[in-house]
Amino acid sequence: MKTLANLSFPPLLHFLSNASSTTSVNLIPLQSSIQTSALTIRSSFTVEFRRGRIKMESTMSHGNTAEVVSFEDESIFERFVDVGNELMEASGSVIQKYFRKSIDILDKDDLSPVTIADQEAEEAMIKIILKNFPTHAIFGEENGWRCTKSSSDYVWILDPIDGTKSFITGKPLFGTLVALLYKGKPILGIINQPILKERWIGMIGRRTTFNGQEISTRLCSNISQAYLYTTSPHLFDEEAEEAFIRVRNKVKVPLYGCDCYAYALLASGFVDLVVESGLKPYDFLALVPVIEGAGGIISDWKGNSLQWLASSNSQPTGSNILATGDHGVHKEALDLLHWQ
Repeated sequence: MKTLANLSFPPLLHFLSNASSTTSVNLIPLQSSIQTSALTIRSSFTVEFRRGRIKMESTMSHGNTAEVVSFEDESIFERFVDVGNELMEASGSVIQKYFRKSIDILDKDDLSPVTIADQEAEEAMIKIILKNFPTHAIFGEENGWRCTKSSSDYVWILDPIDGTKSFITGKPLFGTLVALLYKGKPILGIINQPILKERWIGMIGRRTTFNGQEISTRLCSNISQAYLYTTSPHLFDEEAEEAFIRVRNKVKVPLYGCDCYAYALLASGFVDLVVESGLKPYDFLALVPVIEGAGGIISDWKGNSLQWLASSNSQPTGSNILATGDHGVHKEALDLLHWQ
C-alpha cells in the first residue's frame, strides 16, 4: 500500500494509468482535514487495481463517524456519466422549447411554481433512466418515487428546473439538477444550464469538469474577503435569518438570486461562499460531487455531510446548506452560523 499525501487529481490519474495490476494507493487529498469548534472533517480515497479491475472507496469522517462508498469497476462510472449527459440533452430540449414563451404557471401545495416545462423535462429524464437502468429507483421533484421496489441501492434524484421563478421570468440562471445516489450517498452530480449551454459534472473520486474542462474552486484567505451568494434573504425563517446575517455581515460582498447556478460558479472559482436554508434533497444532492470534485466543501450548517436514504416512504424535508471553495472559510462560516 502506498500513501500519497496532498496529491491532486491529475497526478493521481497519471499514477494510476501507469500502475501495475496489483497496485494499491491511498489518496489523502489536499485540505483533507479541517477543525471547527464543533467537529473535525477528514476525507480519503482508496483505489486498488487487481487483475485489471478497479475497486474505488471514498471515506468521509466526522468525529467518530465514518461513511464509506465502494465500487468494484470503474467502467460503470462511464456509463453513469453517459446516461447523465443523455438526461441533460433530453431535458434541455424541453426547457429550450418553453423558455421565454407564454405558458401556464401552477402553484404546488407549498406555493412554489411549476410549469409544463418542469413536468415534461422530468418525464423525459425518467424514460431514459428506466430504459438504461430498469432496476434503479428515481425520485423526482415533480413525481416523487418511481420504482417497483420500496428501496434501491441506486436512486436517481431529479430536479428538472431548479429556479423555476428565474425560468418563468426569463432569467437564464436556473439549472437542471441530477444526482445519482448509492446507498444514500451522492456519487454523481450534474448541473446543466440549457440556455447558456453550460454543464458541470462531478463524480466521486474525479475532478469536476465544466463543459469538459477540469475546474477548481479558489482559495480565500479570510471570510472578510469572500463573495457570498444566497438565492434570497427572504427565504430564511427568523432563527435562520439571524444566523445568515452573522455570516453576511462578515463577508466582503453579499449577492443574491442565482439558485443552483451560484454553486456552479463556486465550483468554477468565481464565488467563495453559498449559504441557504430550507433546501430539499433534490435541490442540493447533485451539488455535492460537483463542489467536492472541484476542491470545495459542502455540508449542512452543523458541518454534517449531505446524503439521503430515499425510499417509497420518503418525504423530502428542508435542510440548511453551506458551501465554500476554501476549507478555512468553511470553518469560519460554521463558527459564525453556530447552528444548534
